[in-house]
Amino acid sequence: MPAKGYVEISMEGCKGCGLCVVHCPSKCLELNTLDTNSYGLHYAYLANEETCIACVNCAIMCPDAAITAYKKVG
Repeated sequence: MPAKGYVEISMEGCKGCGLCVVHCPSKCLELNTLDTNSYGLHYAYLANEETCIACVNCAIMCPDAAITAYKKVG
């Protein structure tokens, strides 16, 4: 069974490029199309925490270092 994970995405640091969404193998990230940050940009968010496998692809692909990934222990 894959490790469960969690990601924190800085709403203000995210420019909504979507690279994290495209490179997420478990498809747990989405762009928030209903809300924007203070810059008027749609930001990424963790839409389905249950499917996150803590692969860290999103954090690696983020050009703005707006994502921190964690593995859940236990």
